[in-house]
Amino acid sequence: MSDANSNSGSTASVKLYGTSICGYCAAARRLLDSKGVAYEDIDVGRDPELRRHMEQLSGGRTVPQIFINDKPVGGYDDIAALEQAGELDKLLATRQPDSGGI
Repeated sequence: MSDANSNSGSTASVKLYGTSICGYCAAARRLLDSKGVAYEDIDVGRDPELRRHMEQLSGGRTVPQIFINDKPVGGYDDIAALEQAGELDKLLATRQPDSGGI
């Protein structure tokens, strides 16, 4: 199941693959929410196929896996480090490139 978080403020496309019982997933959601980021929250906890898809896309097996403009940026520790370094806002302000209809 996936839900789009309705917050606004970011122009990037953000997806968070996680589960409802994961503390790091909750921390990642809080960080994104605190920044007013709209993101798609994709629950892979009950769907083995969706989890395998996440693993193929990210190369990671743990949750959360966070994508900004379809590029894997890692998990909570990674976005927290980007935030600490002042880099997260730059990534979130970048529009997703047009795929040219692909």
